[in-house]
Amino acid sequence: MFRNPLFAATGLCLALIIYATLAKLAGRPVLIGHSEAYWVVVVERFSAYCLLGVLFSFLLPGRFGLACCLVVSVAIGLEMLQALTPDRDPAVLDVLQKAAGGTVGVLLAQTILAFLPRPPS
Repeated sequence: MFRNPLFAATGLCLALIIYATLAKLAGRPVLIGHSEAYWVVVVERFSAYCLLGVLFSFLLPGRFGLACCLVVSVAIGLEMLQALTPDRDPAVLDVLQKAAGGTVGVLLAQTILAFLPRPPS
């Protein structure tokens, strides 16, 4: 019963990340403005993938490796798809920032899940 909103939230988060990653630079959503500092972009990437990692982890409780693999593969796959967009450029540093954010999100959610009471069997 609680999984349907989690599926919807995860799908929405993933769709927004895909749009922000693959959209043209003029149509890309920004936090402050189009002339934002680099650290703001890093915080945007890190927090978006951190949220995705939390949602994947809540969908897959107790499966740390699978949740991490999903987040990292989404980061790598979308960065590779950026090579097909003419005005975007893929970078290894971007993948590392996104993967770190997703892994921190998974770790955070798994820590929260470890302290929640388990339902009776």
